[in-house]
Amino acid sequence: MQITSTLINKNDFHMNLCIDPPNERLRVDEYLGNIHHMIEELGRLTTEYNAKKLIVKAKSKDVEKFLSNGFIIEAIIKGYYSGNDAYLMVVYHDNERRTSDKWIEEDDILQGALKLSTTYETKELDPVFEVSLSKDTDAKQLATLYDDVFETYPTPMNEEEYIQQVMEEGTVFYQIKKDGNIVSAASAEVNDKYHNAEITDCATRPEFRRYGFMKILIKALEEELVKKGIFCAYSLARSLSFGMNASFHQLGYDYTGRLIKNCDISGNFEDMNVWVKDLANSGGN
Repeated sequence: MQITSTLINKNDFHMNLCIDPPNERLRVDEYLGNIHHMIEELGRLTTEYNAKKLIVKAKSKDVEKFLSNGFIIEAIIKGYYSGNDAYLMVVYHDNERRTSDKWIEEDDILQGALKLSTTYETKELDPVFEVSLSKDTDAKQLATLYDDVFETYPTPMNEEEYIQQVMEEGTVFYQIKKDGNIVSAASAEVNDKYHNAEITDCATRPEFRRYGFMKILIKALEEELVKKGIFCAYSLARSLSFGMNASFHQLGYDYTGRLIKNCDISGNFEDMNVWVKDLANSGGN
């Protein structure tokens, strides 16, 4: 089954719900109205879709209501709702999904990344590499890149049609090419309504990972987001990846929590660290 988003309207509440069978989860990306009735409906939907994890992007005024109904806070996206914070509150319906297998190792990786200097300056790129904003004609090569780099991935990024679809919906991709072939790419999934964007789909072919491409791509995406009036940038980085966590720290992102076994990447459910940056104050720098 594919990932789908649906608007659920009831008499006293509505919510935008992401139904995500590949990752055995449900996620509420936006909501309004009676919290208790919404939670009751989410309980029914969790059973219907056999979801092991339920995530709600809760508004600060509603945090206590979710806590009193058994939710816990795993992370915060500062500024998500047009400057107001979103609390990533979760409920688990499976003990194995609730338990992190590598938490201490991930803590060690995080602390190592946080010790690095944040006075990072983007290096000059070798002229054999070309950085550019991706077009729909690049979708086939992008799909091949993601298919080659990831054994499994939370979204069907190995499908050309899917990439073209998300581009049409506003997702921005930047890429680096060598000899006309894409060797690294990243995207920003833009939410115009609340002026935020998720930096995601970061991939580099193994033989090119020593060049620091991801910092270059993230900087390019930030500059594009500022032009679009997007001021909250956030990302979920694999907790076991020192390189990605170090990159976000060095680029001025704040660590704001960890999501346990959040999504299926390369054949396993992995913990994801949340990183957030206020582009309004940084100017994309």
